[in-house]
Amino acid sequence: MKQQFDEKLRLSNANKEILETINNILEEYKEDGYVLTLRQLYYQLVSKDIIPNKKNEYAKLSNILKKGRMAGIVDWSSIEDRIRKPKIPYWSHDVDGAIDDTINQYRLDRMAHQENKIEVWVEKDALSNVLYRVTDKYHIKLMVNRGYSSVSAMYDAYLRLNDNDTILYFGDHDPSGMDMIRDIKDRMLDFGLNINVVPIALTMQQIRKFNPPPNPAKTTDPRAKWYIKKFGDTSWELDALPPRELISLVENAILERIDIDLYEEQLEKEKEDIILLRSIMKK
Repeated sequence: MKQQFDEKLRLSNANKEILETINNILEEYKEDGYVLTLRQLYYQLVSKDIIPNKKNEYAKLSNILKKGRMAGIVDWSSIEDRIRKPKIPYWSHDVDGAIDDTINQYRLDRMAHQENKIEVWVEKDALSNVLYRVTDKYHIKLMVNRGYSSVSAMYDAYLRLNDNDTILYFGDHDPSGMDMIRDIKDRMLDFGLNINVVPIALTMQQIRKFNPPPNPAKTTDPRAKWYIKKFGDTSWELDALPPRELISLVENAILERIDIDLYEEQLEKEKEDIILLRSIMKK
């Protein structure tokens, strides 16, 4: 929804043109059901050569977007902050509403009877909502590790997983992001678990294919030496991949590793159970 709080759009003509491009990008993604973060929008503009990939340009974009929204030019719902979200306990208007909510939310474990468990781990919370569209569909756990995970988070993963289970990993192609693949594997071994940690994104193959905007590798990172030796002094962020590509990557990775017939059997059982629940409610 567009809502105006400032009568004047206080931008230069050049920035007004950028704002028009922003609106076109946001509308394109909105039609596909995607809502972008500020960082994702930034990388879309960089990849289209609208703005240079510089730190000050990110702050400048934030200001342009703020003024465009306040002036009623940009839809408020087209950009989201996926971290700063209020939490509120569940509530219902009445008992009938609560029963109806229960029926609408009814689900079986869609991964029941699969030979091995799968989890999706992502380095950045800002991308969790994109990946959740797929992990929710298949009923697969999505873990935001926000860099190197704590020992508590690793122990919790040890309690959930078994030998030969798989973690599909999504992270930046930079010294720490690449090293986290090793770190997760090694720390699971500390608990006596041999887990498959599979890097799904960001890979050099995807970098060559999608040509995301490069960043200098962080030379202050303790892991920079081996990274620069292997990949050079350039790094790339996962946020630079378009959301639809991220969704395609995670869905394909899941489908390659599950028995789709078992999954579809669970879906059919869900539908039958929901019909039964609705008939009980009517009685």
